[in-house]
Amino acid sequence: MLNSLDLKGRPQDTRVVVAMSGGVDSSVTAALLKSEGYDVVGITLQLYDHGAATHRKGACCAGQDIHDARNVAERLGIPHYVLDYENRFRESVIDNFADSYASGETPVPCIECNRSITFRDLLKTARELGAVALATGHYVASRRTSDGSRALFCAADAGRDQSYFLFATTREQLLSTLSIGRPDQAADARTGAALWSNRRRQAGQPGHLLRAHRTLYRHHRPLEAECH
Repeated sequence: MLNSLDLKGRPQDTRVVVAMSGGVDSSVTAALLKSEGYDVVGITLQLYDHGAATHRKGACCAGQDIHDARNVAERLGIPHYVLDYENRFRESVIDNFADSYASGETPVPCIECNRSITFRDLLKTARELGAVALATGHYVASRRTSDGSRALFCAADAGRDQSYFLFATTREQLLSTLSIGRPDQAADARTGAALWSNRRRQAGQPGHLLRAHRTLYRHHRPLEAECH
């Protein structure tokens, strides 16, 4: 018998790792899964130098965001772990972004981060922890197809759709990945307000990735940047 996540097993016997960035969406995802009785484990990835990012606003998965995620997990009563992915993030995302940008391209770091960090490395870690699925706060739709695989679809609300950032996700990864589309936005708002009344929905900050030890060029205008 399938549970509400379209997976076999009772919720209490189904471990789900939630990628908690410290923002509202992933916090609500963890809260919804917990409320349905799933065995929820929260994981936050430290992607930047913790000391340098402690007081920096908008630095996803570093500094204050880590404290925020930990506090939400504590309020929900779920285990929470912080994993140091700083070197992996630098090698897989920052360095590639800087090289691509310097070549005159327009890279999207969030896409590469989802492809190589979230849905590859973190999914592997989730499986090692005994989880049958990895959940994120992305606003997308994932549906099972006639051949038993899963496919990615645009979210019901086109204005909030984030499927573009996940286009590189493979079907194999989708079988073990959940993105809670939150169809009941009223419940979403109530849960989010109870958990986190002072936070805005989180957005990536490409500017932080421009801090490379090199001069980057765009439209013939140099941009000095330094890596963290």
